[in-house]
Amino acid sequence: MPRPRKSVPSYLLHPQSGRARAVWTDSLSVRHYRLLPGAFDSPESRAAFAQLQLELASSPAAVTKPPSGCTVNEVLLAYLDHAELHYRDQTGNPTDEVRHVKTVCRYVRELYGENPAADFGPLALKAVRQKFVEQKWCRKTVNARVERVRRVFKWAVAEELVPPAVYQALAAVAGLQRGRTPAPDAAPVAPVDDAVVDATLPHLNRHVRGLVEFQRLTGCRPGEACRVRRCDIDTSGPVWLYKPAVHKTAWKGKSRTVAVGPKAQALLREFFTTDASDHLFSPARAVEELRAERAARRKTPRYPSHTRRNERKRVKNPKRSPAARYNRLAYLTAVTRGCDRAFPPTGELARMPGESVAKWWGRLTVEQRNQVKLWRRDHHWHPNQLRHSHGTRVRREYGLEAAQVVLGHARADVTQVYAEADVAQAVRVAAEIG
Repeated sequence: MPRPRKSVPSYLLHPQSGRARAVWTDSLSVRHYRLLPGAFDSPESRAAFAQLQLELASSPAAVTKPPSGCTVNEVLLAYLDHAELHYRDQTGNPTDEVRHVKTVCRYVRELYGENPAADFGPLALKAVRQKFVEQKWCRKTVNARVERVRRVFKWAVAEELVPPAVYQALAAVAGLQRGRTPAPDAAPVAPVDDAVVDATLPHLNRHVRGLVEFQRLTGCRPGEACRVRRCDIDTSGPVWLYKPAVHKTAWKGKSRTVAVGPKAQALLREFFTTDASDHLFSPARAVEELRAERAARRKTPRYPSHTRRNERKRVKNPKRSPAARYNRLAYLTAVTRGCDRAFPPTGELARMPGESVAKWWGRLTVEQRNQVKLWRRDHHWHPNQLRHSHGTRVRREYGLEAAQVVLGHARADVTQVYAEADVAQAVRVAAEIG
């Protein structure tokens, strides 16, 4: 097995010239050599070597760029290494921004990966944007992902991988405007009706129901509800104060406090464990409860031979074990599946008894599949709508400022996106003075 290469530069003697040289390996496993000024072990060479170490520590991609210039692929790879380290939460885990960056880089690589990065101009960016439009993404999503492409090349300029003129040219590309592009505008997120949520709750397990009810009572974000732990809650007062260790605006240095009233307190007490650091809503405990419930409903005894057979079949080290807590995507998936069970398509679109999802989907025609998608769009809801519902209720009963505080927004104009105005109040005013 070959000796692993060192990414830290080594200070070595160059035998032919008697000068010092630096040797290191970059993140792409490419070996680099650089002759340093002055004789070996001279103050001049030592100063140059120290300067090289600082440059590699701050901008490794810029120091190791080829003399002929970088390709787009090399810029993307270097930026992905930077994004993996830069976009992390307080616990050190990558944020969702890394996933979005990878999506953008994949499309840029497919179109212009082998081209010189210095030649990536406005026309290339518009071509990438057109590719985004063809994916049927909404206008705001397209604009946000085009901005991520610009951010890649802005970072490359700062690392001296491409000339500054590249980013300056890309900045001239304006975003898509409403009504002047084939990219559709997504409908604003609206509050979800309580009756719809109540119809879905029986089709969710106890822990997902707890997540839904906790959001309905507090208006917190889905990620904040998934992370709630007893050790993060101040229970000293009549109203508990939940301060999540990780939240959306923590990277800006802002704090977040969620007020937990009596109803939400009674809900959380049902999920308390002996360990205060346990996440209250846990897929692992949900699976344990499901298995215990199945065992309790057994009508036939568990014979020793049956137990031994199950032990032989059980996977010793499964690739995917239930997690200690839900994340936003798992929470959304659970709610989506609950909506599928609560509001199944009817008539010819319905699944037959005992029919698998694959056979049911294969039986439908293309037109029927589109009808099912429309049905789901009309009958599904997602967890963030619970936050909109809570904000709208607080604004209606206590005013915009109260909704701003409850939702944790720094500006009231952001709160207005989440808390819809009370049109009934405007109608009442118009009836009286209009």
